[in-house]
Amino acid sequence: MFDETFHRELTAWRRDIHQHPETAYEEHRTSDMVAGRLQSFGLQVHRGLAETGVVGTLKLGASPRAIGLRADMDALPMQELNQFEHRSVNAGKMHACGHDGHVTMLLGAARLLAAEGGFDGTVHVIFQPAEEGGAGGRRMVQEGLFERFPVEAVYGLHNLPGIPAGQFATRPGPVMAAADEVEILVRGTGGHAAMPHRAADPILAAAHVVTGLQSIVSRNTDPMENAVVSMTMFHGGEAHNVIPDRAKLTGSVRTFKPEVQDRVIAAIGRIARHTAEAFGSVAEVDYRRGYPPTVNAPKETEFACSVAAKVAAKVDPNTPPIMGAEDFSFMLQAKPGCFMFIGNGDGSVGGCMVHNPNYDFNDAILPTGVRYWVELVRAALPS
Repeated sequence: MFDETFHRELTAWRRDIHQHPETAYEEHRTSDMVAGRLQSFGLQVHRGLAETGVVGTLKLGASPRAIGLRADMDALPMQELNQFEHRSVNAGKMHACGHDGHVTMLLGAARLLAAEGGFDGTVHVIFQPAEEGGAGGRRMVQEGLFERFPVEAVYGLHNLPGIPAGQFATRPGPVMAAADEVEILVRGTGGHAAMPHRAADPILAAAHVVTGLQSIVSRNTDPMENAVVSMTMFHGGEAHNVIPDRAKLTGSVRTFKPEVQDRVIAAIGRIARHTAEAFGSVAEVDYRRGYPPTVNAPKETEFACSVAAKVAAKVDPNTPPIMGAEDFSFMLQAKPGCFMFIGNGDGSVGGCMVHNPNYDFNDAILPTGVRYWVELVRAALPS
């Protein structure tokens, strides 16, 4: 039964995880804690997928049906600026995306489901490492997650600052973007800064490449489609009086549709190579496809929204898609499901956006997240 004592216990779990953040594939303390608690609740515990991943299995009744629930465990490699008592004790590591809360809500749901039941079938609670750039979701799938733990659908839950605390939002179809990385190396001819006519300045060429790339969204992409091209790093040169022989650009590309992604890739290569050539330089483009778009299945999304409506005052079933990315997308490529957002707050508590050094998960929403998971299992696997 959920009461204030349980809420205080959940808060203590969450703050302990927050205080001891671990980055991708190093979540040893966190996975030990998760596995220990799942075992104490009576679940079968399986370890080793994607190094530090944990899967807990709870089966009740005779139904062969099964679903999966996923929470991510890793922190970000960044320094926390908060000064509260449960701030990070690990320098340069911080739970700045709320994964500490995600773990806690799923653990709380596992405890209640094990104690109270109310469903017929099997639920696999999936604690995934390395969401923040390490593609832990892909590794779990590649290493046989759904062969070892068959499910008919898989569900994820992520907090979102800017939405009132405890409210829910999602949408059918693409809900988060694909995230790709691009590096462009511009090679010119170095020389003395006082005699630029005897060099082919890669700094100048690269600057024009950056400018040209801004036309991809404004002039090469259908205005009704979504795309972002952000060049975020520009490195070149080592001395104020030397024209270097090379400059390197790095950036991020976000899209929702494969055909838009393909057009952006082609445009980046065309603009970079021809612009560099116009300035007597050569551009080499290294484009790396990262996380695919997170695409919710319509049936499972409608179902998840109906469940959320039982535990929250408001559910937005058609929220605008977000240009951020998620490696839960790999699980949704393998199985139908829904990625749901739970509001972390739009005021002073939980108001900071994720990936912010002053961010903290809002403990007030822990009960709502737990109830969502519990109700989802009971609705998906009725007894």
